[in-house]
Amino acid sequence: MQKKSDDTTIPSLGEAKIPSPKKKRLNGPHGASFVSDSDRVAVDVHVAHIRETVQAGKELPSFEIAGPREKIYFDPSKLRCALVTCGGLCPGLNDIIRAVVLELYYGYGVRSIYGIRYGLEGFIPKYGHDVIDLDPDIVCNILDMGGSILGSSRGPQSIEEIVDSLERMNIGILFMIGGDGTLKAAAKIADTITERGLKISVVGIPKTIDNDIYMVSRSFGFDTAVEVATQAIKGAHNEAAGYPNGIGLIKLMGRHSGFIAATASLAQQDVNFGLIPEIDVDFEGENGRLRNLEKRLQLRKHAVIVVAEGFGQKFFENAGQECDASGNIKLKDIGQYLKEKILAYFSAKGTEVTLKYIDPSYMIRSLPANANDSVFCGFLGRDAVHAGMAGKTKLITSHWNNHFVHVPLALSAGKRKRVSSDGKLWRSVLEATGQGSLKND
Repeated sequence: MQKKSDDTTIPSLGEAKIPSPKKKRLNGPHGASFVSDSDRVAVDVHVAHIRETVQAGKELPSFEIAGPREKIYFDPSKLRCALVTCGGLCPGLNDIIRAVVLELYYGYGVRSIYGIRYGLEGFIPKYGHDVIDLDPDIVCNILDMGGSILGSSRGPQSIEEIVDSLERMNIGILFMIGGDGTLKAAAKIADTITERGLKISVVGIPKTIDNDIYMVSRSFGFDTAVEVATQAIKGAHNEAAGYPNGIGLIKLMGRHSGFIAATASLAQQDVNFGLIPEIDVDFEGENGRLRNLEKRLQLRKHAVIVVAEGFGQKFFENAGQECDASGNIKLKDIGQYLKEKILAYFSAKGTEVTLKYIDPSYMIRSLPANANDSVFCGFLGRDAVHAGMAGKTKLITSHWNNHFVHVPLALSAGKRKRVSSDGKLWRSVLEATGQGSLKND
């Protein structure tokens, strides 16, 4: 038996009895393209692990494949849906909104689609935020816009008041687009809905530019972030190479996981030192990073350093003791710290260096999605609609083992994906940068 915490079952509001309006379009000469709940993808594809599970007589853990079902739960002519975007901005938010609205409107004939303004605040009466009526005319041209047309906010709101609002608005499906905090809130909202005996589907669409959501192999916005980060690395390299003892220092996103910093370092191989939260590093001593940087400058006269924002918090007093409105630990500025540390080190040695510090983080977050992310958002948004229309709830749409799947909220929320010190990604970074093994690597 699987542990309850590892249960991949997707809850449903009830039996889906209504023939899908997509049947006529999908039921072409090559057969219907509907997906059955029995169509599943193995969670773990390693042959040895699969063999062990089968030999032990256990059921192989698997996820439902996402996609349109032949029967749906909600009557599209009477259904009301709501969309909300929460937390920090990320490339692709408008692409998700557009995909959800167009699929609801044209794919299923839903005409009552509401956009909730400024995150979960939009559900709370005291804030007075208006609701946006969403239709194809509103969303058709938002692909080239950064940010979110719905706006966003941080901070916890009353779950009871949110569900009260959903009940007053007679919402049938709530689409929540956000990161770990949003998904945890979605789980609480869904649980409260269940406790009240309401028939409201809650479908999460995972958003994190850091690519660190558990059971999600790739999150939207990540591809755009890496692409733009490589431009920052190019600029830093050109600045560093243009001066004797030139140093380019770039701080990139990555509160807990260094996927952007690591991947960008491989995409633009001008980086000599990569620093991520998962890997501890010594700065002092003969084998410390400062001494290694000095050797690099003596050898090549320039160096490029990429650091993830969550790296090196141990170097600050009182780090981790202050949180933002969403409960996230407020990070100390590791980029500024490294800049001062490096300059002080070389000043003490009487060595003149030229250091250029670049932080493109907020520019990247607010940009439109690139082509790859835009396509990816389309898949996620449409599959979220298919899941909701079928009456499924308490899930996120995810990309796993090269398939789009349904992952239970309980399995993903509150957990985090991190760069493995022994994995191919980090080992490749070590080889590409030439920085060698780091402490605890």
